[in-house]
Formats: sequence, C-alpha cells, structure tokens
Amino acid sequence: MAAFKGWPAEAFDFYEGLEADNSKAYWTEHKTLYEESVRAPFEALMTDLAPEFGPGKLFRPYRDVRFAADKSPYKTAQGAVLNHGSGTVYYVALSAEGLFAASGYYQMAKDQVDRFRKAVASDKTGPPVERIVAELEKAGYDIGGEALRRSPPGYPVDHPRIRLLRHKGVTMSKSWDPAPWVGTASARQRVVGVFRAAKPLNDWLDAHVGRTKQPR
Repeated sequence: MAAFKGWPAEAFDFYEGLEADNSKAYWTEHKTLYEESVRAPFEALMTDLAPEFGPGKLFRPYRDVRFAADKSPYKTAQGAVLNHGSGTVYYVALSAEGLFAASGYYQMAKDQVDRFRKAVASDKTGPPVERIVAELEKAGYDIGGEALRRSPPGYPVDHPRIRLLRHKGVTMSKSWDPAPWVGTASARQRVVGVFRAAKPLNDWLDAHVGRTKQPR
C-alpha cells in the first residue's frame, strides 16, 4: 500500500459537492474521486498508525435511513477508528468543514459509567482526572462526550467535580479547517499529536473504567 501523503484538496471538493447533491447519481459520477482522494489516504493512514494505536476500521459511507426522516443516502463525512484492545478509541474524520481527531471513551456502557462516576467522585482518584481535563483544555483541546443536563442520581449538585460526573462518555478532540497542510504527510503528525496528547486521559480511563463487562 502507498504511504500516507495527506488528503488532496479534491477530498474537500468531493464533500462540498455531496452536501449540495446527496444523491446516488452524484456518488456514482464521483465514486473514483472518493476512492482516490478520501478512502485511499484513510486506508494508508490506518495502516501507518496501527502499530502504535491498534488496528483501524473505516466507517461505511452509506447512511442507515430505515427509520430516519432524512433519506439522504450518504454520510457527509468519512470517519475511521483505531482501537488497541482497551476501552480507548482513536477517531479521525474528514468532511467539507475540515479535519477532526479525537480520543477517549466515546459511549460507555452502564457498568463503565458506574465505575467512571465512582472514580471521579473519589477524593483519591477524582482530582487527578480533573487536573488532566483542565490541562487538556488549557492546551486548546475540546472535552466532549454525552452528558446529562442534571446531576446523576446519588450525586449532589454541588459536588466539586459535578461537571465530569454528568458525563456518560469522555473524549478530547481538536478540529482544523481545510488547509494546504492537510494535503501533505504532515497531516499525520497533527492527528498523532492529538492521540498522544490524550494519553494521560486514556491511561486514567483504562485504569479506573476499562472495557465493559456487560454481554454484547
């Protein structure tokens, strides 16, 4: 497989066109453009990053429209995930808006949420993750993940770490607008920089939450 050299500007052109005309006709006409400017670079990047971050998987470009009001057949972004066997996920996406990289525990099962909240609430294990999150935000990363609007049952609204206790998933991420460097091998360094910056958060999550023990 060819080495990763970035995503050419045509990748953004492809998604701009798809947003304007999300149809089978557009996809069929531009499928070669998708394969060469979007899918092939993703596959090269996944192969390149696998030794450090685990095997990669590209998401299918087709939307599941069976129960959706919006029947547009294609996703307007290409995403991919890597996972080295723990609960940690590494995520990359490309769309007309730019490039996005994230890592963390995206969607936690109930047993994971229970362990997460117990560890966050603890005066021994909670302050370290609070500091990790603060340092990531200070460095310009966004902290995300599904969260409750109110405090979870059993936890007081004035708990010093109530913001984290509301979370049902925790991720850190960074996004970039389309730029010439995205079309070069330096895009790899940007993505890897996010993944490596996530290590303190992921180490804490792996130590105190880990993979779900619930049957799938």
